[in-house]
Amino acid sequence: MQWLAIALGGAVGAILRHLITVWSYPVFNGKFPLGTLIVNVSGSFLIGIAYVMIVERAMLGPEWRLLLMTGLCGALTTFSTFSLESLMLWHNGQPLTALGYILISLVLCLASTGAAVALAMKYF
Repeated sequence: MQWLAIALGGAVGAILRHLITVWSYPVFNGKFPLGTLIVNVSGSFLIGIAYVMIVERAMLGPEWRLLLMTGLCGALTTFSTFSLESLMLWHNGQPLTALGYILISLVLCLASTGAAVALAMKYF
């Protein structure tokens, strides 16, 4: 049953990642990886909420950790893609864009997770 929870969450996360990437690509004509930034920030927020509800408050059973945190967030967030895109921006002669992307991603993802934990601790 654990494998099924991970697989189901992973399938949903992967599909969401694809849809967000396709939707966001035209915004910058592919010159900035907005889709990856969106999924990393939203995945960071979601994992913060899930952590409080599952680990801190025990509002959901342990199978939800596998479904949401391991499966969904694992497939939705894309730090391997983030790393490759950052490197490609650098190698394509855009070092300032690469550094800006790295900084924006780190700050927004950490802030998003922190905000989610704070909100979930207050409301759950």
